[in-house]
Amino acid sequence: MEYEIKFHPMALQEFCGLDGSIKKLIKKQLEKLKVSPFLGEELGNKNGYDLSGYRKMYACKKQIRIVYSVVENVLLVNIIAIGKREDMEVYKTAAERA
Repeated sequence: MEYEIKFHPMALQEFCGLDGSIKKLIKKQLEKLKVSPFLGEELGNKNGYDLSGYRKMYACKKQIRIVYSVVENVLLVNIIAIGKREDMEVYKTAAERA
């Protein structure tokens, strides 16, 4: 049973704006999420950003984070944000979109 991958519109823009080699690595991680959506680590509270119910997965040697949620009843992985961890920016972005 595969989960569908759905992007937040801004997360899709982030993905499209990445270099081709990084996109390829992220696509590999997204393929893993289709089959095992709970592979990523639970987030909870990250420096004051409440991301309870969200998970993170790494790509590109832990330089890029994929922040997502899982909707089990409709077999959906919802990608909220994709970006670097620097200054917790990807988590701030995810919290704003949550």
